[in-house]
Amino acid sequence: MQTKYVVILGSLMSGLGKGVVTSSLLKIFDFYDYKALPIKFDGYLNFDSGTMNPFQHGEVFVLDDKSEVDMDFGIYERFLGRSLTGDLSITGGKLFGSIISKERHGSYLGETVQIIPHVTDQIIKSVEKVAAEKKPHVMVIEVGGTVGDIENSYFIEAMRQLALKHEVVFINLTYLPTLDVVGEQKTKPAQIGFRLLLQDGIRASFIICRSSSKLLDSTKEKLALFANLTKDRIIDDQDQATLYNLPLHFMDIGFDRLLLKDLGLKSDRLNLPKVSEWNSNVEKTVRPKGEVNIAIVGKYTHLKDSYASVKESVIHAALKHDVRANIDWVESSDFEKKSDFERINNADAVIVTGGFGKRGTEGMINIIEHARREKIPYLGLCLGMQLMAVEYARNVAGLKDANSAEFKPDAKNRIIVLLDSQKRITDKGGTMRLGAQECVLTDTQSIAYRSYRSKRISERHRHRYEFNNQYLELLKKNGLKITGMTPDRSLVEFIEWKDSFGIGTQSHPELKSRFENPSPLFLSLIGAAKERRKSKSN
Repeated sequence: MQTKYVVILGSLMSGLGKGVVTSSLLKIFDFYDYKALPIKFDGYLNFDSGTMNPFQHGEVFVLDDKSEVDMDFGIYERFLGRSLTGDLSITGGKLFGSIISKERHGSYLGETVQIIPHVTDQIIKSVEKVAAEKKPHVMVIEVGGTVGDIENSYFIEAMRQLALKHEVVFINLTYLPTLDVVGEQKTKPAQIGFRLLLQDGIRASFIICRSSSKLLDSTKEKLALFANLTKDRIIDDQDQATLYNLPLHFMDIGFDRLLLKDLGLKSDRLNLPKVSEWNSNVEKTVRPKGEVNIAIVGKYTHLKDSYASVKESVIHAALKHDVRANIDWVESSDFEKKSDFERINNADAVIVTGGFGKRGTEGMINIIEHARREKIPYLGLCLGMQLMAVEYARNVAGLKDANSAEFKPDAKNRIIVLLDSQKRITDKGGTMRLGAQECVLTDTQSIAYRSYRSKRISERHRHRYEFNNQYLELLKKNGLKITGMTPDRSLVEFIEWKDSFGIGTQSHPELKSRFENPSPLFLSLIGAAKERRKSKSN
């Protein structure tokens, strides 16, 4: 069976949730036991998102194969429940880098290299190559940016050309504002976005309307009239109680059957047990029996997308424990000077996240110390593990000037140092210790082992600095537990407190958490949070 394509384009504004819509369609195809894969295009000229500030672009998502990709890949994986690969990510930087490299090597001798046909041909070949190698029934292509942007115009043209060769269904995601003074859902902006697509030679088969309230029939009729579509092709995408309900919502309104029909796919193969299990998890997320308070401490909390995977991992684990996780986003810079820890005391568990640079790290250390002393369940991720080691060295082992070489290169006691493999590297992009890395859990009584129930595990990484093994024995002598190391025992991967629930990992376990299969560490943390909450209420 030849691969079929769905192309999703956004109009009017960014941030409408193309990633969630794409993921929902992927899940719908999965419900029907069709193999579906995403491709994401990002117009920026960076090779990937690895060197971009989280404030600008949200979190950098890392795949098993070491690829640093857009955060939407995290949404895809969380919905699909399986790992993806870096060849599904296409950026402007990759495209133009490839074109220039070919030109320099003489691949276009005698030709004037142009956007059309050379760049557009390269896009189509990239898409077709993935389809030929992975053989999905459907590829869902998310076009980053907004219709009308210069940055994605050549990619949109490539999608138009793709439709000349293959079966392609185009979907336009748009926004319907409701003005308070009028109380009416306004369709004019959506009409303009649709016409912009028509000017590019693309006629969308569906318009998905993002809105804060249910799409009115009168609004559907008006938009359908001006878009020359039937009313059932104007799709309601109102706010959901949880984003994981969107594929079920699309199916409730019959969008799935229309889409399958357009693609020439059978609609009589719905896997009801899959749908039922997903629906059950959604119900538990929306109507939990209890609650816990989780403090997420970070350096970029003003943009929640910087920690999207951490947030979703908490939600996944809370679902399995049948509780709602009330998240308190704590900016670490606010705790640079020890002050009132009431917010931390109110938490049933604390997570200190990853990050780069010195800003806010002393605040993180202060919070870690308070959590340790008050025996508040604690999980440190990457930097959160490193600073957990620094705090322990300072306040338990007595090394008052203990620090990380990243923040104080001349410190006498550098508990965290640059990886040996990083010392001769000057390039920044794609050069860290990245992707899936194996770890051996050395203590069967540890939090780590009880969480994973296996001695050998694999998690994704993204870091340049490591625990300094020169301090290994000193910190162990003072009670810090080293519970996981690389198979060659060269790098520390897990550390734990001896007297309470406190664990730090050099990895990013949040990157592998799934809606139906939560991260083991987050499951253990939420379990400990439930116990603390129960003990406080007794």
